Amino acid sequence: MKRYSDLEYLRLSKGEKFQYKLTSFFAAIPRKLWGLVLAIGRFFKNIGTGIARECTDVFLTFKNGDWKTRLSFLVMGFGSIARGQVLRGLLFLIFEVVFIWFMLIPSGGAFWLKQLMPFGQGRDEALNCVTIGTEGPSKGYDEILDTFIQVPHDNSFRILLYGVLTLFFIIAFIYTWRANVKQNKIAEQILRSGKPLKSGKDDLRSMVDDNFHKTLLALPLTGILLFTVMPIVFMILVAFTNYNGANNNGYTNALFGWVGWDNFKTMFSWDVGGVNYAATFGEILTWTLIWAFFATFTNYFLGIFVAMMINKKGIQFKKVWRTILILTIAIPQFISLLYVSKMFSLNGIVNGALKSLGLIKENIDFWGSTAHNALLPRVMVILINIWIGIPYLMLIATGILMNIPADLYESSRIDGASGWKQFSKITLPYMLFITGPYLLTSFTGNMNNFNVIYLLTGGAPTNPAASGAAGSVGYTDLLITWLFKITTGSGTKYYLASVVGILVFLVVAIISLVVYNLLPSVKNEEDFQ
Repeated sequence: MKRYSDLEYLRLSKGEKFQYKLTSFFAAIPRKLWGLVLAIGRFFKNIGTGIARECTDVFLTFKNGDWKTRLSFLVMGFGSIARGQVLRGLLFLIFEVVFIWFMLIPSGGAFWLKQLMPFGQGRDEALNCVTIGTEGPSKGYDEILDTFIQVPHDNSFRILLYGVLTLFFIIAFIYTWRANVKQNKIAEQILRSGKPLKSGKDDLRSMVDDNFHKTLLALPLTGILLFTVMPIVFMILVAFTNYNGANNNGYTNALFGWVGWDNFKTMFSWDVGGVNYAATFGEILTWTLIWAFFATFTNYFLGIFVAMMINKKGIQFKKVWRTILILTIAIPQFISLLYVSKMFSLNGIVNGALKSLGLIKENIDFWGSTAHNALLPRVMVILINIWIGIPYLMLIATGILMNIPADLYESSRIDGASGWKQFSKITLPYMLFITGPYLLTSFTGNMNNFNVIYLLTGGAPTNPAASGAAGSVGYTDLLITWLFKITTGSGTKYYLASVVGILVFLVVAIISLVVYNLLPSVKNEEDFQ
């Protein structure tokens, strides 16, 4: 692709400029993807270098440290207590005691970790896989009740869950142990320099002063690790198992096992028991991207347009118009969307009104429930989403429009700029600069917009070509609603849902990273300083 200089670019016509920008955008995508691959490589390289550096520092600390430091390698906090930093040392020691207790109790970390390891696993010949755990539930005779009851044994779900928790706890212990070693090294260096060490009061004062940011971030960071990172790791592991709700319900069979890459092969296979999962995933992904594009940009530009109309000089009752629009988002979507869905049904209000006016003779199948028509339902959900999304953008755009300097518009009018020129050269660049990150998050959010699709159509109409796939796929299903269908009902396939979840994450992450680096907010920040 030819690169133009600034002077050559100015000489191009409007059509040539648009073509050049469009070509530049798509030409930049492979370069950004390659940059992403290189960045991932550098990330893992830096991790390896960092681990090597930390191991070297630990070795040198033990080699050159005094007896207090060396004993702290075994008894965490001993060096801090021996040097007078009692509070700090007790915290390290208590954490070590809790860790050892958790690992050694009968149903503690070591118990779950042992069952998660290869020597704690069995084999299911019927499923031809290695099971997590060795013995599932069995029947046992209860003499008191004089009947056979279910006797629980190994449960693969609990083993996997508590095993992951144990691994996270071990990582936390290693990090705390490393902090303990580093504190001893720092304490030795301070004492050699002739300076006093911080007391317990100094540490507490530091928590609300110098290190107050760490104090505030401690709880949110712990929450992110427990409720975001750990579930993601668990989901990734489930994708390599055959865990499902029909057979592994904890009563008839509580064991499931590792199947390796079989689930990913299924998702990308063209024929699995007469079902084309690859084509199904491709079709849903394509519609998800189309939906996200129109749902984002129709709301964005129409929201700006409505905000400009309301803010225009001479418009009466501005507060009334804003209030009417806000009412659409004040009502819960569970109510409004279900109501709209019924309005446009075959026997709904809309068809009845059109018939009474003589505009139609037969009811219009807006949701394609009888004809399995894909186009009309997809257009309908996009149009109804405009009704829901415009108020949000109107509120955002109103605040931004009020902060654009009026002098810019006055100067442009003096220079003879038309209304379209003012919008394209002043309003839109400012809007894109301020709302660029929001636009990206709105696009990714619409890819996972569960409410609109599920409450309006439930994914319908059914796609006959993909009806045999897990979850009974419909023409308006997004990846997120398909994932929901896979994990509910009698034939739940959690392993397949995990694969879909991983693929959704990859698609969203790649789009976000590529587009983020192309946003005006990132590329042209100095232009708006």
